[in-house]
Amino acid sequence: MPRERQTLLFSATMPKEIASLAASILRDPVKVAVAPVSSAVETVTQSVYHVQKSNKGRLLVDLLQKSGGDASLVFSRTKHGADKICKMLNTAGIKAGAIHGNKTQNARRDALDGFKRGRLRVLVATDIAARGIDIEALPLVVNYDLPDVPETYVHRIGRTGRAGRVGSAVSFCDAEERSSLRDIERLISRSIPIIQDHPFAASVGEPIRAEPRRQSAATPNRNSGQRRTGSGRPGSYRSAESDSRPARRRAGRPGKRSDSRSDSRSDNRSDNRSTERGQKRRRARAPYRKTA
Repeated sequence: MPRERQTLLFSATMPKEIASLAASILRDPVKVAVAPVSSAVETVTQSVYHVQKSNKGRLLVDLLQKSGGDASLVFSRTKHGADKICKMLNTAGIKAGAIHGNKTQNARRDALDGFKRGRLRVLVATDIAARGIDIEALPLVVNYDLPDVPETYVHRIGRTGRAGRVGSAVSFCDAEERSSLRDIERLISRSIPIIQDHPFAASVGEPIRAEPRRQSAATPNRNSGQRRTGSGRPGSYRSAESDSRPARRRAGRPGKRSDSRSDSRSDNRSDNRSTERGQKRRRARAPYRKTA
């Protein structure tokens, strides 16, 4: 490549990492942007649904059933989540397809072609796989998961409301995503209207609920007043109630001595008997003494 050259870089998005890389290898670059990143299309109606994470799937099915047969683009944060959403929608009778990085090129092309031709009503996609999707008549975009980067939200909702058409962008927000929602509203310099009239509404001030850990059947509950004994074997537990009882020594039957004492007494008796026999033998061997 010639040392003196002109380089052009085109991108629908410009992350900070790419901008830093371009600045490190270019000299006095000129940046041309069609519109600021923080600006959203005015023809797109935005709304947010506060819902618990476990109810997002049911809320999506309810929303799609009430919206009629309009084509919808649903964004998921992860590839596994996209497959899970697609499977749930097909089970509910809503034809859906998924595109993400783990799909082959042919599978992604078939899903996108089926969505454009109307064979699929819903297309579930991740942010990377959705790049390059250009669908003019797309009335609804659903943010099933809010993005971690606020700029990504602007690019997501920009898929609808194109060519002067009116579009709608719906976002689901659970308790753990409220900080991301605040960052998005700070970026677009406006508050997104909250839809509270739905069957799965969650309070905005509702605390985050931690799911209880599943306890194995072989492991007893620590709070059930039981603790492990010194044997170390699984299942060797005794109740705290038994610990309060005084320890008892092992005792034999009443009136019966222990084995060690009986053995020592029997040994003493045999020694005494042998001593008596020896004394009698010595007396018998002694010479007969005559008295004067």
